[in-house]
Amino acid sequence: MIALFKHLKPYTRFILIILVSMLAGILLELYLPTLMASIVDIGIVDNDMGHILQTGGWMVVCSLLAGALTVIVTYFTSRVSVGFGRDLRRKLFIHVEGLSLQEFDRFGTASLITRTTNDIKQIQDVVNMMFGMMIRAPIMLIGGIILAVSRDAMLSLIFLASLPVLACLIFLIMRTAIPLFRSLQNKTDRLNLLLRESLTGLRVIRAFNRTDYEKKRFDQANEDYRDIGIKVNRMIAVLFPVMMIVMNFTNVAIVWFGGIRVNEGVMQVGNMIAFLQYAMMILMSLIMLSVAFIMIPRAQASATRINEVIQLHSQIKEPAQPESGKAVQGLLEFKDVTFRYAGAERAAVESVSFVARPGETTAIIGSTGSGKTTLLQLIPRFYDVERGSIEVDGVNIRDMSQKELRAKLGYVPQKAALFRGTIADNIRFGNGDIPQEQLEAALATAQAAQFVSAKEGGINAEVSQAGGNLSGGQKQRLSIARALARKPEIYLFDDSFSALDYKTDAKLRAALRQETGQATVIIVAQRVSTVIDADQIIVLDEGKVAGIGKHDELLKGNRIYQEIVASQQTEGASA
Repeated sequence: MIALFKHLKPYTRFILIILVSMLAGILLELYLPTLMASIVDIGIVDNDMGHILQTGGWMVVCSLLAGALTVIVTYFTSRVSVGFGRDLRRKLFIHVEGLSLQEFDRFGTASLITRTTNDIKQIQDVVNMMFGMMIRAPIMLIGGIILAVSRDAMLSLIFLASLPVLACLIFLIMRTAIPLFRSLQNKTDRLNLLLRESLTGLRVIRAFNRTDYEKKRFDQANEDYRDIGIKVNRMIAVLFPVMMIVMNFTNVAIVWFGGIRVNEGVMQVGNMIAFLQYAMMILMSLIMLSVAFIMIPRAQASATRINEVIQLHSQIKEPAQPESGKAVQGLLEFKDVTFRYAGAERAAVESVSFVARPGETTAIIGSTGSGKTTLLQLIPRFYDVERGSIEVDGVNIRDMSQKELRAKLGYVPQKAALFRGTIADNIRFGNGDIPQEQLEAALATAQAAQFVSAKEGGINAEVSQAGGNLSGGQKQRLSIARALARKPEIYLFDDSFSALDYKTDAKLRAALRQETGQATVIIVAQRVSTVIDADQIIVLDEGKVAGIGKHDELLKGNRIYQEIVASQQTEGASA
């Protein structure tokens, strides 16, 4: 957790104000029992009303100043803790955005959401508590002990019995709490995961009558979370009553033995009252520390989880001296490319080599799991190749900056991804400076103009979260329009026509041939009808290239392609 505190550096000025104000406030609070003792021992005993009024006035002034300083400490503590939380969330978000998909997959979406929200909130609360209690309590504790001993060293021996009991209790609770709080955060991850799956897969769950099954899964995770939470709260439930018992016995002992010493004439009544107040300050300081020590283990568990993400560096590195394209714009070449997912026994793609040229359409086809999508995801460097190289415009993509590389690409993913906002916002997502005419032309090419114009507001119609108010085909066409509006050198269509009917598919492909012009087009598809007119078709089988050629050539001499065509003809999808 200490490693995260370096993010407090921008708030050094505020922290100094907090420390100075807190120290001054504590000194004033510690001075109040001394004034009280003076009123009792001098003002009341000697019946000196002037002394009582004067000293009482100083008590009022000290109390008001201490209150004002407490307000200042609270205000700046809130600014520091909330600002720290904001900065840490920003850093974590930016860091996650920079990770490759390989590192992203290691944690999962649900866990990363928990770490960015719940875990950072735990750290933020500890920072708030640190300046509000954790710094204040030790100063108050030490100051109280010093002043109590100065009042009566013999009576201070009572603390030798009470303080070790409280210290041991706090230590035992911390030792037990750390693994429990770590487990509690993991249970939170599990709850978030199940909730996210249930909400995103709601239609499938209802369609297959699995509502009861999902309820049982969530209930089990919820009960696990509850059980851990009960264990933690049991410890807290034990801590505070025990601390109150120790504190009350300490007060009884002070009054008992203090009364004896007053009776013997060794100690004055005012001193005993002051001593009792210092004892209360000492014990309250310990209670504040115990509350802090209860929260620290949970924050420590959260800090560990946050550091796990921050300390994980992307395997995809920016080149020290980026190179720009040297050859024809849009030239893409795979040279003996092999890639394997982390932990996989078999390579997803192996020894793949081909060239995709500007003005041509390259189609990739193959059975499910043959590596088509993987091949496309290697081009924008979502993953880095294990062996071989990929060149764009004659430059190895590892020697090109990621920003420049991705500026050359228009990527349409297998699952259409839209964002909350208007249709225009989503089309301009790839380039915010797209003029209205270019935007409308992209919609027309993507065969989306008709349904967009039919919507209320037209191009400015609202798109709900993840495009929930659009059909699958509409989302795909808007995703295609987003890539077209960018006018890149290379178009990457990852099975982007699967939700379209054959008529719309054919019209879209015809419009694409005119729109893409001299750009390089790579299409991953399942339908033979989608790839039949491609300049070259790459047939993949278990991650390897099983054939490259035009439709007629492959139909004559490639067994795997023949099987694909035959299977689709059988299903009535004749090529």
